[in-house]
Amino acid sequence: MNIFEAHEQILDEYRCYVRSFLSIADQRIREAVQKAILEDNRLWPDALLQLNPAYEPAATVEELVHAGQLHVQTADVFRSPDGSSLRLYRHQEKAIALAQAHKPFVVTSGTGSGKTLTYFIPIFDAVFRAGADQPRVRAIVVYPMNALVNSQFTALQHWATAYQTRTGRACPVQFAKYTGQEQDREERRRWQENPPHILLTNYVMLELMLVRPEEHRFVDRASTGLQFLVIDELHTYRGRQGADVALLIRRLRQ
Repeated sequence: MNIFEAHEQILDEYRCYVRSFLSIADQRIREAVQKAILEDNRLWPDALLQLNPAYEPAATVEELVHAGQLHVQTADVFRSPDGSSLRLYRHQEKAIALAQAHKPFVVTSGTGSGKTLTYFIPIFDAVFRAGADQPRVRAIVVYPMNALVNSQFTALQHWATAYQTRTGRACPVQFAKYTGQEQDREERRRWQENPPHILLTNYVMLELMLVRPEEHRFVDRASTGLQFLVIDELHTYRGRQGADVALLIRRLRQ
């Protein structure tokens, strides 16, 4: 199929449709309207052509392990469905290096470019290096909506299940949703007593963690091992909400 011919055919059909209900008595107005619609294409723009270049490939996770940049267990988690080591894009490799150097960074990239791996790979790596047997929060990932929390939790479960299938062992890195919507109080109490390595939450719950004693273990300097704070979908925080989140981050840092 020729896409340009299909485009023109659709426009011709739409022109006929528009013309069918135009009934203007004044000849000058009718000619002006028909010229604008049928000749000048006022109702539809010209065809838009865009190039979508592929993201630049970089090293695999396993290659970064051999280079001494990642813990060996990190390569066991992040593998492709066929079992091969996951190949990273250049922006992912750069972000991982910044995270390991304890430097802040912002990732702006297209859909499907693996933005979540830019922070989950260094988070998992940090947990493995510190010892996954320590029940301390290493990372808090903040989402603007609980739907995104649920989606990311499912994605992490996928990585954990794949790891267990390959190795026969449960994934050492613990992660949990903590949004205020969890109905199981026992599970919530269990996480409070034995914090997960990664907390997936929203900014409202993060605010409450700073003031509620039963959740203070997640953020208290003496009990937490917090190394990473991730603000996902950063562009959604604007105006007053953006100011609130900015102040929240400053309070958490303190």
